[in-house]
Amino acid sequence: MYNKYIIPGCFFAGLAVALGAFGAHGLENITDDDTILKGFRTGVQYQMYHALALLITGIIAERIDSVWVRRAAYSFITGIILFSGSLYLLTFLKIQESNAVRIAGPLTPVGGLFFIAGWLFLLVAVLSQKKKS
Repeated sequence: MYNKYIIPGCFFAGLAVALGAFGAHGLENITDDDTILKGFRTGVQYQMYHALALLITGIIAERIDSVWVRRAAYSFITGIILFSGSLYLLTFLKIQESNAVRIAGPLTPVGGLFFIAGWLFLLVAVLSQKKKS
């Protein structure tokens, strides 16, 4: 069961490294707008943090079989897709000077709420465990 969280955690971590390399070497050749670059870097940073959170959640899932652990994992995955994904999308929409920025922008804070929920769900999972004698 824990592989359901460790596998996407590994995927998202590897993708964060690849996107980080693109941001450092490719994106800086496309734009020098610091606001755009900073937004992209934030997406990569939070993707890596929460990929690692998924790995930790997979390890915790080996010891705690709880709906709260599952909710935490799915919240982290959803948060990565909405938060980081929207920042990547916004980067490219801003470079293209597209009006669709208005549509993609509101996804970022929703993704952030999923990150917060994931950490709270993980906390509830750990706190709701009964002591083993």
